[in-house]
Amino acid sequence: MHANHLLLEEPIRMASILEPSKPSFFPAMTKIVGTLGSKSRTVDIISGCLNAGMSVARFDFSWGDTEYHQGTLENLKTAVKSTKKLCAVMLDTIGPELQVVNKTEHPISLQADSLVVLTPDQEKEATSNLLPINFGGLSRAVKKGDTIFIGQYLFTGSETTSIWLEVTEVKGEDVVCLIKNSATLSGQLYTLHVSQIRIDLPTLTDKDKEVISTWGVRNNIDFLSLSYTRHAEDVRHARDYLSKLGDLQQTQIFAKIENVEGLHHFDEILQEADGIILSRGNLGIDLPPEKVFLFQKAAVYKCNMAGKPAVVTRVVDSMTDNLRPTRAEATDVANAVLDGSDAILLGAETLRGLYPVETISIVGKICAEAEKVFNQDLYFKKTVKYVGEPMTHLESIASSAVRAAIKVKASVIICFTSTGRAARLISKYRPTMPVISVVIPRLKTNQLRWTFTGAFEARQSLIVRGLFPMLADPRHPAESTSATNESILKVALDHGKTSGVIKSHDRVVVCQKVGDASVVKIIELDD
Repeated sequence: MHANHLLLEEPIRMASILEPSKPSFFPAMTKIVGTLGSKSRTVDIISGCLNAGMSVARFDFSWGDTEYHQGTLENLKTAVKSTKKLCAVMLDTIGPELQVVNKTEHPISLQADSLVVLTPDQEKEATSNLLPINFGGLSRAVKKGDTIFIGQYLFTGSETTSIWLEVTEVKGEDVVCLIKNSATLSGQLYTLHVSQIRIDLPTLTDKDKEVISTWGVRNNIDFLSLSYTRHAEDVRHARDYLSKLGDLQQTQIFAKIENVEGLHHFDEILQEADGIILSRGNLGIDLPPEKVFLFQKAAVYKCNMAGKPAVVTRVVDSMTDNLRPTRAEATDVANAVLDGSDAILLGAETLRGLYPVETISIVGKICAEAEKVFNQDLYFKKTVKYVGEPMTHLESIASSAVRAAIKVKASVIICFTSTGRAARLISKYRPTMPVISVVIPRLKTNQLRWTFTGAFEARQSLIVRGLFPMLADPRHPAESTSATNESILKVALDHGKTSGVIKSHDRVVVCQKVGDASVVKIIELDD
């Protein structure tokens, strides 16, 4: 893998750009989160998504009930078994999301320069001049001149499916708006977004809590995507709630930054959250267009330096209906990788798009190409400088393992970990080769029964760039003798050989704990 690395700053032989990419067991180091739904819930399609490179399945509870999503999840479990590809589960909360209620599901045509009334009376039928919404406080939150946006999966890039409104008058609980562009709203769910206005609703709603405590607990969700995170307190509140739900105290919380309020409190949110999702659909409405890229680069950099996963959304909207992305979208995916993103999140593209498998495949290929020209040397120096001295013991070991692997041109780094933290720190320094994260299970008890930990930690690395988890045999203790470690190492090496990332005479860097000491060692393989 390392031999193919180029640098954009160096002269590139133009003909080399046309050379076909070599197939790899790991499609890309950058991970892909796929949203499963109406067009991607059969075993065959999900299997195709897993083989194409999806490593996290997102379940969006803005629509569909728990039974519907449970059916999809059961199909995911079947697909995981048949493809032998690991996949984590992410529950995406509804949060304080404003929605237009269209019970008839008939298309609604709206004409530019005409008026439409937004009303909290959900008993009324949606028409071209009256749209019921699920929030009674809109009239108190907006004023004349404010901008409101309505669309399916906010701003698909096609203005025929989404509308801009300008508030002209507030009448009691109703809000009268001027329609700025002609559009047809089709389907049941349209999201409503008011630009730069605070909506006085809780971040974790009662509906969200109900879904988490039933569907979430039943399925031991790996990640909670906390929609519309606006303050660090939102994350603390969600974590406190999860801590009371048994195994869900291990669930990682990813704060979804969707508006200016979340942007203002970004640093505090990052400290509390396990990862960040940059929801560029909503942010693209709250921020001026020329500022969106700036926020993305700044936010991803902060996540990188904190060693927490950064996930970027809304990259190939046009593939909802088309087999190929636009040139701008393809470049956007590559730039997200070059910025340092850990994962790309696909929403409408896989949820209701016509080509879910092809979308994941193409995004993975673009990521893999971008990774070849990622300037790891510059990134490594920047990260070491940011961390400063003295480094923590674990950070020093992680950075040393990456530096050693690059110097000896290792084909892979193997990291032994019980919590996943050591492997995530190695990923923080963005090695150019895959990291096989060997999770050593730990025995724990709740005084009624004994259980092994490890499955959560293994699946949670499926959203971190460059990490590929493997769960070790639970009969091997976490604090092990050197003989036990050697036997687990052999299993890891065999896994790497089967995957095609390790070959004869390759060098491998191993990061492990022996007793109280952390060790980085380099091994050269025989025939």
